[in-house]
Amino acid sequence: MFIDEVVVSLKAGDGGNGCMAFRREKFVPRGGPSGGDGGHGGDVTLAASEHYNTLLHFRFNPEHTAQRGRHGEGSNRTGRDGAGIELPVPVGTEVHDAETGELLFDFTAPGQRWIAAHGGRGGRGNARFATATHQAPTEHEEGKPGEFARVRFTLKLLADVGLVGFPNAGKSTLISRLSSAKPKIADYPFTTLVPNLGVVEAGDDRTFVMADVPGLIEGAHEGHGLGTQFLRHIERTRVLVHLVDVSDFTGRDPAHDFDVILNELAQFGAHLLDKPMIVVASKIDACQDAERIGAVEAKAAEHGYPFLRISSATGEGIEALRYAIAERLFTPADPAPDATIAVGS
Repeated sequence: MFIDEVVVSLKAGDGGNGCMAFRREKFVPRGGPSGGDGGHGGDVTLAASEHYNTLLHFRFNPEHTAQRGRHGEGSNRTGRDGAGIELPVPVGTEVHDAETGELLFDFTAPGQRWIAAHGGRGGRGNARFATATHQAPTEHEEGKPGEFARVRFTLKLLADVGLVGFPNAGKSTLISRLSSAKPKIADYPFTTLVPNLGVVEAGDDRTFVMADVPGLIEGAHEGHGLGTQFLRHIERTRVLVHLVDVSDFTGRDPAHDFDVILNELAQFGAHLLDKPMIVVASKIDACQDAERIGAVEAKAAEHGYPFLRISSATGEGIEALRYAIAERLFTPADPAPDATIAVGS
């Protein structure tokens, strides 16, 4: 199950109380205060891990508490510190305050660690308050409470290339041809419900990660369909590949589809249209009307995007697309094309 957003409660350990005690031992004529300090509470730490690609492990376990510190004891014995806990999160996870929405931390690289809730400090025992003029103090402190945080984890996949387009545009089939990923593919219309990742080889030891983002529809930026649930997964990509279905069986105008998707990317924001984009006419094996392909090519030229045509079923154009993407990724980027959009009617 792919889970990319959860709300969790994190509670650091409370500090232990300081002890009030006096030394009373046989053959020790001069006693005195001997209360030890309380131990510190454990921290709650988050750590980015490459071994996770979903937040599923938080879905049914949303509350996490670190161990509290032990209380101080007599004979100046300090209480043991509470054990902290470390929670793994996938690389690409953003941590937001669940109440205000403020971004607290962004895990962008493996091994990053961040303390989400600090443990409470242990209280001081009465031995700490002894002075030359105050030799029998009865003062001692209670431990400080550990921090509590209610946060929202939002996962944004880290991929080099994002595939965008209408449902059934051929994204899942394309990623299965370019990589060893095995997304669900069938001979009936449906839309992918979770992003799929695949590692693509482009020769000369060059590889890149491609993400198949579930199909968008008109109004996706407002939450229609799968909406913004998956649009955020392409925020971190470096190149977008826009697939337009030009087959004769869709019942839609491919040029209009092109405009709709670009408009959704623009309305969502996050500078998505500042990214390099490759426009691809897909399913050309099922297109008998060359004007449908020509209309999409004209739209791509209008915005200054490279244009390719492919058929994942026959393999036509697949290798050309593979190396066109690699060329975009591994060469210095050109200035971004004009992102102004004239949406077709």
